[in-house]
Amino acid sequence: MDSKLVVEQMSGRWQIKHADMRDLAKQCRAAHDPSLITYSWIPRDENSHADRLANKALDGGSAHKPEPQIQQNYLSERLRSEEVPTMIYMVRHGETVLTPLRKFSGTGPLDPELTEKGLSQAAAVARAIAKLKPEVLIASPLMRTKQTAQAIAESTGLEIAFDEIWYELSFGNWDGLSFEEVKENFPDDYQGWLNSTSYAPAGGESYDEAGVRVEEALEKVAALYPGQRVVVVTHNGVIKLAAQIVTGAPTEAVFHIDAAPCSITSISIWPSDGLRALRSLNETGHFRP
Repeated sequence: MDSKLVVEQMSGRWQIKHADMRDLAKQCRAAHDPSLITYSWIPRDENSHADRLANKALDGGSAHKPEPQIQQNYLSERLRSEEVPTMIYMVRHGETVLTPLRKFSGTGPLDPELTEKGLSQAAAVARAIAKLKPEVLIASPLMRTKQTAQAIAESTGLEIAFDEIWYELSFGNWDGLSFEEVKENFPDDYQGWLNSTSYAPAGGESYDEAGVRVEEALEKVAALYPGQRVVVVTHNGVIKLAAQIVTGAPTEAVFHIDAAPCSITSISIWPSDGLRALRSLNETGHFRP
């Protein structure tokens, strides 16, 4: 230190007259073992580097530079642009015998057909979709999505392009079972599935695994049909994942999303950079009289 006064005072050889400074010195001495530290006077001209650092700290303020701000909101500006996004209208299939029972219905061998109510739901959503004047119709090639897509094809005049990338999640050994049956027969697996999106039923697919597929599916549609209106007839799990992906939410968000049979969920994807926006979720107004 280049202050003889402070050196002598902190060493205890000179008295500190100011009461507040005496208390501060006592706190400093109590903060460490006195035998581990000594104070020495060094002439200022021999300690110029330390003097320069002290002056910089006192005069220059904090040396910490704040991290540059990263823009988070691009959508507000994009909505004012003239670029036309690809519009994806995701339609969940109509009701099957498993739907009201809340049974697992994935890609297993059951492949149920629509009930009479499910066919009625498909007709209603087909009328709503026709008003949107879609240009492309894609569907998962399972029976329930085929039948729903067929109703839309008849109302729009579009041909159906089937693509397995839009399959429902695979539930493996749980397919066709109720939640109660899975909980009773596979209690540990059931709890693991409830706890984490990375957990997959035996022979099945986790939400994390399916999410990779769904993101690829969204990118595929945006690349193949830039600026067009595309209908995708798919499944509840896929729609939940699509909403989670588009909003940038953590995968656990799928535990808080549900799509009703023959509901419509709308997504925009801008071709120039892949910016995405969730425009609607679980629309069911077309069922109202």
